[in-house]
Amino acid sequence: MNKTELKYNVMDTGSYFFDRSSMKFFGDTMANYYVSANTVKIKTYSGDTHICYELTRKRPVKHGLCGPAYFDVNTFNRVLEAKPS
Repeated sequence: MNKTELKYNVMDTGSYFFDRSSMKFFGDTMANYYVSANTVKIKTYSGDTHICYELTRKRPVKHGLCGPAYFDVNTFNRVLEAKPS
């Protein structure tokens, strides 16, 4: 999976994550992203576990966004990782 394939699959779900106006608002571009070669297991706040593609930024953008985004390998919906407290 590469970033372009991921973008088109995610946009088919109705997500605005890769929408041009959303990316412009955050000062982001497709060139700033890469998809990790391996999938990762993510545990959500509800306790579910998902196998996901990890989309990572190469450098931080506006509003301090620098962390990865996770997308389910089957549904391409965004998955929010539960952070340990």
